[in-house]
Amino acid sequence: MQNREELVVPLAQVGLEAIARVGGKNASLGEMIRRLQPAGVNVPGGFATTAAAYRLFIAANGLRPALAGLLEGLDSGDLAALQAAGQGARNLLNGAALPKPLVEAILTAYRELAAEMAAAGVPAAVAVRSSATAEDLPNASFAGQQETFLHIEGETALLEACRRCFASLFTDRAIAYRQQNGFDHLEVALSIGVQRMVRSDLASSGVMFSIDTETGFRNAVLLTAAYGLGENVVQGAVNPDEWLIFKPTLAQGFAPILSRRLGSKALRMVYADPGSGDGRAVRNEEVTAQERKRFALSDAEALTLARWACAIERHYSERRGTPTPMDVEWAKDGLSGELFILQARPETVESRRGGAVLRSWHLEPHQAEEITRGRAIGASVSSGRARVISDPSAIASFTAGDLLVTRRTDPDWEPILKKASGVVTDQGGRTCHAAIIAREMGLTAIVGTADGTGRIRDGEAITLSCCEGDVGHVYRGKLPFHMEEQAIDELPATRTKILINVGNPEEAFQLASIPCDGVGLARLEFIIANHIRVHPMALLQPERVADSAERAAIAELVEGYDTPADYYVDLLSQGMARIAAAFHPRPVILRFSDFKSNEYARLLGGRAFEPVEENPMIGWRGASRYYAPAFRDAFALECRALRRIREVMGLTNVIPMVPFCRTPEEGDRVLEAMAAEGLVRGQDGLEVYVMCELPSNVIGAEAFAERFDGFSIGSNDLTQLTLGLDRDSALVAELFDERHPAVKEMIRLAIRTARRCGRKIGICGQAPSDYPDFARFLVEEGIDSISLNPDAVVPTRIAIAAMEAETAHRVAGV
Repeated sequence: MQNREELVVPLAQVGLEAIARVGGKNASLGEMIRRLQPAGVNVPGGFATTAAAYRLFIAANGLRPALAGLLEGLDSGDLAALQAAGQGARNLLNGAALPKPLVEAILTAYRELAAEMAAAGVPAAVAVRSSATAEDLPNASFAGQQETFLHIEGETALLEACRRCFASLFTDRAIAYRQQNGFDHLEVALSIGVQRMVRSDLASSGVMFSIDTETGFRNAVLLTAAYGLGENVVQGAVNPDEWLIFKPTLAQGFAPILSRRLGSKALRMVYADPGSGDGRAVRNEEVTAQERKRFALSDAEALTLARWACAIERHYSERRGTPTPMDVEWAKDGLSGELFILQARPETVESRRGGAVLRSWHLEPHQAEEITRGRAIGASVSSGRARVISDPSAIASFTAGDLLVTRRTDPDWEPILKKASGVVTDQGGRTCHAAIIAREMGLTAIVGTADGTGRIRDGEAITLSCCEGDVGHVYRGKLPFHMEEQAIDELPATRTKILINVGNPEEAFQLASIPCDGVGLARLEFIIANHIRVHPMALLQPERVADSAERAAIAELVEGYDTPADYYVDLLSQGMARIAAAFHPRPVILRFSDFKSNEYARLLGGRAFEPVEENPMIGWRGASRYYAPAFRDAFALECRALRRIREVMGLTNVIPMVPFCRTPEEGDRVLEAMAAEGLVRGQDGLEVYVMCELPSNVIGAEAFAERFDGFSIGSNDLTQLTLGLDRDSALVAELFDERHPAVKEMIRLAIRTARRCGRKIGICGQAPSDYPDFARFLVEEGIDSISLNPDAVVPTRIAIAAMEAETAHRVAGV
């Protein structure tokens, strides 16, 4: 006769060493309760049945021979056979009796837990969770393979939930997953976790990863949240809110929310009838329009959860002796307002990918119609035949290489996903089932389109593109694309710093994997044009926008913000921060806005504030705007955004740069405007650079060096103004050449003057990316850094290393 301690154990008495005894999920819960709860990480308490309890249940009912007969020789790819075997196995377990010693052990532990909950004023409802002994391993997660039963009340309901939990070891998906991963069905046991029920049906819940799931960037926490029970987020039934939080400065006490995205959160999962005792008695209700427009968590709560994710990752990494990014489920209790961690397991996709080869996908130029768009999962491209399917039983109509289009997926869809080359879903966010499985299987996926199944025709040829940033595009037709690979391990070091040009913040995490020394040019124009889309003065003086359609569009964009200006600062700081975080602690030279008047006029509301200039290329642009009465308040918003990322987020690796500064005196006025907004050069380590793109910058370099900490040569404008060309004019385009002797002489003079004045000088124009001989010229002149387009970084680094070695050899020979 087995005693109670062999059959049931408090979660607080187990840890990772007990996986064989209580399964991966329960071992992880016990580990966190024992090791992390004292540090403030909340985990609901409870108890677990052991693997011995499961084996007693199987043996007492003589089930092993019958299970072996059902599962022996099973082909999990044969859907009908899999379903028959799974149903047969579940029927065996659901029809079996729990042995008396196990019943007594479970009820004794439950009564003790209920007494503790009553003493704390918590209703005695519990969650009953499955935990397989082959679960939550670093290379096999088994996530979602077995069942969970929520809000179980009363002893009879608890025992029934435990029996059904045991039976769920043989769900169709669990059988298939074990077979694919080489686990013996009859050797795997199931432990049951019984925990205090967290009433997230009255609040919110979600998932977070201690790694960016799209790029493998390890310094960010990705957090998702929606109202109600967490199943909607896990299965992708809703488009959740999303936060991206930077781990290094979070650990220093800052509040580095790099981005915050409001999800639609259209549904909330709640209990249908808690009094029924049926742990699956849940229903979805519509979320009100007002609630959808609010985030499901406060920023303070998001930061707390991110700190917990970091603590969990740090602990598991120490225990395993290797960096271990984590996949964490959390919930907020609507009765107490407390946050809880429900489970944590190693992330099993991005953390295992090697970084020796950089792969990038590129669509060829096209004019194809965009059918729909959603969240891009990964950065690949796939094309093929669309199959619009509403139920996984339609697998017979699906051919290998087809693109699955459906409302959402769950583990029952995995046989189809194994055949697919891509997937499109109406619902879901970056942590939903379809997204996780797509990453694991290497599929192109676009989730949360809202209307994909309605707009994509079954059988038509489509292309899924995830190579254009966070937004994934579904195009009509099969579009040509190509994939490039670059080996990036063991690249040579160079004296000349190799920097990278970045425009789109959504690409920053991916670009950060390219071996470089930082960012030589981060442009605000992309953020303003593509994310903000509104002229800053139209936000500060909306009454001057005459067009009613533009006013309505602006009002819709800024809804939810205290003031329209807050919208501008928030989105601008998020874009800045994402680039700064991606390359932290390497320097990021961030150029203040350099739109011309015709470009600013194209933004919403812009025509009310912009003059019509004959040649805007050399008109009201760059520094001349920042102190002008008609624009200085808009420039102040850029300064506020920069202060936020430095002071609130702790990203002090950003170096602001002033473009198109015609005279040293103009530089003084810009620095004064910055200081008025709290950005004082030299204070708290703040450096300020200036673009060297005008002949006056070169000729007056000594005076500029007194005011600024460094220069960045803009070879495009410097060529234009040295040779007297309008670089927008096709009539003189053939004369435009950065390698013209006059332009090179200007650059030579700028480099020599800067070095004599003890100032750093680099170049961020196009020429070094295009012309190896021009790069050689710069290296020979002793330039400090060369900033390149992403695709030119690796070959140019190799070429410059060879040039420097050749020069060193020649000097040594002399």
